[in-house]
Amino acid sequence: MSESLHVVRNGAILEITLDRPKANAIDAKTSFEMGEVFLAFREDPELRVAIITGAGERFFSAGWDLKAAAEGEAPDADFGLGGFAGLTELFDLDKPVIAAVNGYAFGGGFELALAADMIICSENASFALPETKIGIVPDSGGILRLPKILPPAIANEMMMTGRGMGAEEALKWGVVNQVVSSEQLMHCARELAQQIAQSAPLAIAAVKEICRTTSELSIEDGFKFIRAGNLKNYPSVLHSEDALEGPAAFAEKRAPVWKGR
Repeated sequence: MSESLHVVRNGAILEITLDRPKANAIDAKTSFEMGEVFLAFREDPELRVAIITGAGERFFSAGWDLKAAAEGEAPDADFGLGGFAGLTELFDLDKPVIAAVNGYAFGGGFELALAADMIICSENASFALPETKIGIVPDSGGILRLPKILPPAIANEMMMTGRGMGAEEALKWGVVNQVVSSEQLMHCARELAQQIAQSAPLAIAAVKEICRTTSELSIEDGFKFIRAGNLKNYPSVLHSEDALEGPAAFAEKRAPVWKGR
């Protein structure tokens, strides 16, 4: 495994730690390696949730490695499967990813966090998209995802000025799920991951699939779409063993034993 990534399995949970001192910046090589990890996570039936975090307390990730850029790595370089950081364009990942953001998440680091399904951040976390300050744009998802979360004026301000957003403001606008102390960050991320892992894996996959494919539809058109047989995971849930196991476990007052089928 890469020296830049520490990957640990904890039951159904995969923990990925980006470790590239001093700022956990991501070059093309590291991005390729992250893509391989996320693809392996996608294909492993024993894994249900992933947590992505950064080593240390100052930086989740400063984003694209500007030293690599200065040495000739182009902004539109091939960053591998899954796009920049292995996740920003991995659209068919139907397993949840939690970003545990410690410190600064700038540029591509913020875009990586935005590509996750949930964000828990430390009190000292700060988020920014400063790309226009160096003559580029946040095209690894920031310019697409942030306006779907923030009011247009706030999103435009962040993208056009590069100004930072602290943890409490991020919580106010719904960018993050929780703000916790640095000491509690990974504990809280693992606790959330455990809660997700206790749910039926096919149901979780169906939730992600439906949200992804109907996000731009009206509620009426969304109903039509999911009823039309266009989806993979949703029909599988309806006729799965897990759909029988859930009610049976509830009636028998026991924990369900999910089979993922």
